[in-house]
Amino acid sequence: MNSKEPTSIIWVRKNRDKLVKLIQDLVRIPSVSGKEEEVQKFVFKKLTELDLNPEFILPDVETLKKSEDYFETTSFIKFGYRNRPNVVGILKGNGNGRSICLNGHVDVVSPEPIEQWNHDPWGGEEDGGFIYGRGAGDMKAGVASMIFAIQALKETKTELNGDVFLETTIEEEDGGIGGTLYLRLTQPKTDAAINPEPGGIAIGIASAGVMYFRVIVTGIPAHAAAAHFGVNAIVKMVPIIEALETLNKERQKKISYKYAEVNPRMKGKATTLNMGVINAGDWPSTVPALCILECRIGFPPGETREIVINQVESTVQEVANKDTWLKDHPPKVEWFGWKARPHEQDPEHP
Repeated sequence: MNSKEPTSIIWVRKNRDKLVKLIQDLVRIPSVSGKEEEVQKFVFKKLTELDLNPEFILPDVETLKKSEDYFETTSFIKFGYRNRPNVVGILKGNGNGRSICLNGHVDVVSPEPIEQWNHDPWGGEEDGGFIYGRGAGDMKAGVASMIFAIQALKETKTELNGDVFLETTIEEEDGGIGGTLYLRLTQPKTDAAINPEPGGIAIGIASAGVMYFRVIVTGIPAHAAAAHFGVNAIVKMVPIIEALETLNKERQKKISYKYAEVNPRMKGKATTLNMGVINAGDWPSTVPALCILECRIGFPPGETREIVINQVESTVQEVANKDTWLKDHPPKVEWFGWKARPHEQDPEHP
């Protein structure tokens, strides 16, 4: 141990078990996007114990609509924003320094398929030096570290010159519109911000753009015994899937982003197109007349939403132009949910 370490760091080292327990407590509260209330109540209680005078802050849709970054998230469409608060607390400094915001999200993605887990996704079990559970990494460990950092400063009576704002937000997994975007529109601006989103020990200064889209292909239903009288929507979707996969590979060859490629695992992967959901048919003996494919495309700073939209739609159209059925019954491309722009922070900014 370095004897010159700040007392707050020494306190953290000595109280590691308390941090582990805090992470476990957070993981054990299910908080899939849209159902964040219970975990936010837990955070509120912790911040109250630390005398941060926390507030519950519910998003206001009319305020959000004034931002060019607004879009309706799928969790908002399903749940609205009632009973889905953000939590904000403040550790006050003496007023002689710059301020900082610690920001992290409490929502998690679905743990399905649960049968493939080796540990209870809501168990927060410690095994072999790891904590297992949905959201343990993304990002309840980060949220716990924010809270624990504040606790360390309080316990060691460390005096700060500037204020520390601590924010736990909703629906990051769905776009962050009612969470971080709303707080940026309504809360005081700080001089700096840290978000302990998982990503190794590298400091991230940029975020990818993300958009969701679906492709809808129609066919003609028929009994399987007379399948030749029908048009199988699944079969007609296949060349579209192949074309989108080709587009993904071509984009990855052409597009690079130096800050992403600091991580060797990201080399050649500055952009990604993932086909995540496909729905078609409801009976093996029926020719399916509808096939819906849902995808996510991520893209780095330097590209715009308009460029990406044009590439995807042109790719689907090119497939349709080569197929007699699809040419007369064009596939539909719909953009829904995530419509986030990429962002980059100047590394030389003071």
